[in-house]
Amino acid sequence: MNRISIMIVDDHTLIRETWSFLLGRNEGFDVIAEVGDGQQAIEIARDKRPNIVLLDINMTPLNGFDIIKMIRKLSPGSKVIAVSMHSQPAYAKKMFRLGARGYVTKNSPRQEMLNAITEVYNGQIFICQEVKNILSDQVLNEEETNTGLNQLSEREIEVINLIRDGLSSKEIADKLKLSIKTVEVHRHNILKKLRVKNTAALINYINSNGL
Repeated sequence: MNRISIMIVDDHTLIRETWSFLLGRNEGFDVIAEVGDGQQAIEIARDKRPNIVLLDINMTPLNGFDIIKMIRKLSPGSKVIAVSMHSQPAYAKKMFRLGARGYVTKNSPRQEMLNAITEVYNGQIFICQEVKNILSDQVLNEEETNTGLNQLSEREIEVINLIRDGLSSKEIADKLKLSIKTVEVHRHNILKKLRVKNTAALINYINSNGL
């Protein structure tokens, strides 16, 4: 029986070591690398071609959105499972669009993580129960579906992340290769969707929601 090779990517040492210990106790898994640096993770994926990559979204300076793009390019056979503190479906949606095959939150129990690895390795898509529950609630509550974080587009999430990092509209425009006018439109739409009045209120919203 072939063992599933796994690379763990998270910038918190304790989390990496805990996952490595737990997964290493399973005879069907082989943790071939654990790394806290995004660029190093990309290079290891290119060289070792792990079956599964457990990828934290909230890393710096390269975040999970940046890292998955390069891993999918350099090691297309590696299947990425996003691991995040965020349960908002907007984050899961973006990761799936970038090529992830699974999404679990850091609230997920151990067995759910084990199930995610096995199912994704076998070609299935895996979404953790926490995110599924939120999606179910949205179906039952149309108003919630049409407002807030879950209505943000991928581009708006990118803009929010750059606003959080303190970039001006001009700097955001340069980084995303957009016009300043387009960035301003995105900022206006973000304020409207999140129901905040100005950038200061937006920053407070971002910090309050752990974005």
